[in-house]
Amino acid sequence: MIIIGAGLAGLSTGCYAQMNGYESRIFEHHIKSGGVAAVWRRGEFLIDGGIHFLICHKPGTSIYDVYSEIGAVGSYEIADMTTYLRFIDETSTKFIEFTNDLDKLTHDLIQIAPEDEDEIRALIREVEWMKDSPLLTDLGMSTSPPELKGRLDSLKEMWQMRSFMKYFTGKFSKSAGDYADNNIRNPFLKTVIRNLFSPDGPIWFVIMILACVAAGQLGLFKGGCHEFVNSIVERYNSLGGQIQYKAKIEKILVEDDTAVGVLLSDGTEHRADVIVSAADGRSTIFDLLGGNYVDDKIERRYKTWRPFDPMVVVSLGVAREFRTEAPLTVFVMREPLKYAGREISCLPLRVFNYGDAFAPAGKSVIQVMLETDWEYWYNLRQNREEYDVEKKQLAEEIIKRLEDQYPGITSQVEMIDVATPYTSWRYTLNDRGSPMGWMITKKTIMELIPRTLPGLENFYMAGQWVLPGGGVPGCIYTGRNVVQILCKRDNEKFKTRI
Repeated sequence: MIIIGAGLAGLSTGCYAQMNGYESRIFEHHIKSGGVAAVWRRGEFLIDGGIHFLICHKPGTSIYDVYSEIGAVGSYEIADMTTYLRFIDETSTKFIEFTNDLDKLTHDLIQIAPEDEDEIRALIREVEWMKDSPLLTDLGMSTSPPELKGRLDSLKEMWQMRSFMKYFTGKFSKSAGDYADNNIRNPFLKTVIRNLFSPDGPIWFVIMILACVAAGQLGLFKGGCHEFVNSIVERYNSLGGQIQYKAKIEKILVEDDTAVGVLLSDGTEHRADVIVSAADGRSTIFDLLGGNYVDDKIERRYKTWRPFDPMVVVSLGVAREFRTEAPLTVFVMREPLKYAGREISCLPLRVFNYGDAFAPAGKSVIQVMLETDWEYWYNLRQNREEYDVEKKQLAEEIIKRLEDQYPGITSQVEMIDVATPYTSWRYTLNDRGSPMGWMITKKTIMELIPRTLPGLENFYMAGQWVLPGGGVPGCIYTGRNVVQILCKRDNEKFKTRI
């Protein structure tokens, strides 16, 4: 088996392949594994630009069991995320913390927005329900992939998901932005709800995240997310798998509508009985395969579905400690921030104060991640001088904004790192440098995306482009799915241990 890409989906595919008797090799164009789960060092500072938090990091859940199967438990330190985020309104004295204490959260929200008490209580009731639901620790991903589902399987799945169907109709099926605009009256709370995750993502996803915090099932990597990645790499290597780095795929070789190998940029060909792409979906289908294996559904998906927006990430190494800050704070700014052709009113700040690996004693890494446009940065990158000037100006503007909240921070900045969508694309080859795949919407969540392509034999796909929402569990499960399909095809029992 040849696997394209050593991100989480590719590593997962490789682990399950080895466990089930399929010899595999992963080809990765970068010099290390992880894909978008990326960590890099700038001097004495460690920058984590990858996994924000890990869902279901504690034993006793089906998702944790899957982490265990691929070796992704026990070899790193992880802290409970007891506070999801803090909102601070610079235009007033208002602030709110979303913690694991739902009673306190209810009280604090009502204090801020008494006119919305009924809606606040209704929202928190949904969080309470989700917290105690088995769906929270499964997310519906442990079911069979589409290729293995019969009619009875689908009916059984619908029955198991029946209590979740309320999120596909009514107010909780809306995007967070629509829900806030139509159900919340208080202006500050309206802004908060819109920005708890993404205004365009469903409000039930926000409910799920808050439920994970309340259930104690969100974790933060104290040493950086590369430790999680490295644990899977070690598991894969111990199973006999091989990874070839600096190996860019130029073409997937096809003979008689059967995938038979890959052509690398160095001109070498490598052949295998099965080819799995755990790489970017668009480039796989339309570039590596020349767009020869698509149907109307695939065409529509790539023309009309919305992927997550790319990000520009400004990381700062600061001679200052932030011991009492939440891991994520959102500032509602007095004046909007204008950058890269956009204008935003909320500034999100990540603070890496939950582990000692990110900075020396007495210092910290903080990070601002902003949604942006691929075309803006791609076009700007054609003139390196203008590109560098834009990055410098954005960093300076962000430091200026942070000075209002943390007086003296300007003179304490010792390291500045700006990663644009072009940076992300160069290292991951993800479409437009996107950090994830398809945005979750009512439309995308209802469509099952096959792990195969029409008319092409011995070829499979894994990763965030075959499961809307992406995320760590989704990427890992899709790799697992591919090997489940292969075992079914070959009349072999699917194994998860060796």
